[in-house]
Amino acid sequence: MSLNRRRFLQSAGTLALSSAVLSGKASSLLLKHPVGVQLFTFFGVIDEDVKGTLTKIKAAGYSELESAFSKKGGYYGMKPKEFKAMANDLGLVWKSHHVLGAPFKMPAGAKMPNGADGKPMVIPPMLNLTENMQQLVDEAAEGGIKYLVCAMAPTGTLEEVNASIAILNKTGEAAAKAGIQFAYHNHDMEFKAIGDKVPYDLLLSETDPQKVKMELDLAWAMKAGKNPVDLFKAHPGRFPLWHVKDLDASRENILPVGSGTLDFKPVFAAASTAGMKSFFVEHDGPKDPYASINSSIQYISKNINI
Repeated sequence: MSLNRRRFLQSAGTLALSSAVLSGKASSLLLKHPVGVQLFTFFGVIDEDVKGTLTKIKAAGYSELESAFSKKGGYYGMKPKEFKAMANDLGLVWKSHHVLGAPFKMPAGAKMPNGADGKPMVIPPMLNLTENMQQLVDEAAEGGIKYLVCAMAPTGTLEEVNASIAILNKTGEAAAKAGIQFAYHNHDMEFKAIGDKVPYDLLLSETDPQKVKMELDLAWAMKAGKNPVDLFKAHPGRFPLWHVKDLDASRENILPVGSGTLDFKPVFAAASTAGMKSFFVEHDGPKDPYASINSSIQYISKNINI
């Protein structure tokens, strides 16, 4: 979930529930495996009403959460134990949390988008593994979550790749001592070769396979021309977490799961080879996040066997 790739759009529609959620259709879902949601889907919305947002997520049929960045700072303005208690009270399991690998920098020439008040969004300083690794591990342990995930790390040059590998291994060690599984989340950029080297291949080969697992974002990998099943076969058991989103034919626009062009059935058929334990539906910058997650889980319920 690369912050420098997101539009951070927020429209009036983001506060509207889809009719399916309102009518309680979630109760008819046929789910054999827990379905999670990545809360970045609700960036710009969740901070206005955290409990209300989580309540609607639960009503849509989701049972697991992966948290991310908040305009309020911390864990949607709460301490880890507070957020966990809220999730648990609503029948949700807080499974994983995303953090940055290095200090966040806006792309050259980019500006923060406006929020609902028409003013540029203001985000508190975001902690990162390079500068705040132990604090982030300690907070994950305080929250009792199973996974801590590096959402992104610099991989534009071999120097950046090597520095990222070092911090990933360091965090993997610290997380293991705290009883947490650490993982790395990809975008398509990690698959772009630097000379004769592919950053993602280096991330796989140069990090500890037990202490640094992978959260495979299926859509970004497929956009980069990779077949997730091939990755699973080459590195069995390395991919306990997945992100699931869909793409249109141009591979430029994100869509709810099942409404685009990606074929998820063979990927889910290889879940045991991947070592998949949890997967999280994600939609970056949707006009209506509630309608999006409802559409996604309806498709998963009817079409995915796992």
